[in-house]
Amino acid sequence: MGDFVARPVHGAANSPGIPAGEKTDEQLMVAFARGQADAFNVLFARYKQPLFGFFRRRLDDTAQAEELTQETFLAVLRGTARYEATALFRTWLYTIGFRILRAHRRKSAFRAMFTGAAPPDREPAARQHLDKDVLIREAVGKLDRMDREVLLLREFEQLSYAEIAALLRVPVNTVRSRLFRARMELRNLLSEPAPVSGTQELTRSEGRA
Repeated sequence: MGDFVARPVHGAANSPGIPAGEKTDEQLMVAFARGQADAFNVLFARYKQPLFGFFRRRLDDTAQAEELTQETFLAVLRGTARYEATALFRTWLYTIGFRILRAHRRKSAFRAMFTGAAPPDREPAARQHLDKDVLIREAVGKLDRMDREVLLLREFEQLSYAEIAALLRVPVNTVRSRLFRARMELRNLLSEPAPVSGTQELTRSEGRA
């Protein structure tokens, strides 16, 4: 990650009771809103890598993923007063992340209209070597957009069905059916024979000569 440093409000002493590192995310947000200086630092430490992974799996530019991660945490800082303790912090955080990602994609598409270049955050291109990670990434990229988001949120972000439903604003049953379909489609894609490279084809043709 980059050099982003969480800078919570200063001047308020931490209240006695549960150590910050043992509080739930929701308790930490309430504590931070009340001026406890270490609460946001703990949240940042908990979510900086998961949030970076969220963006990195959707963007092909590591630096851009880092920038959007920082932008999301800054939005959390600015929106602390609007957070309601009845909502899961994790869902709220990823909701902000989705909003920032959509805005980034709109800006990229707008710039591409004038430059004639493809947006920099398009689906990652296939690499020359076909290892397992690349094959999985390519297969996931072929899924329907909604199915792909449900699969990523469940398998990588580890969100519950209810959290995914709230995040994507769809019924829980839709999440279940989309996830099942995405898993089946992914399994089918990964079971397809790997494409033969030019080198392999040349070797085969030489063997037949």
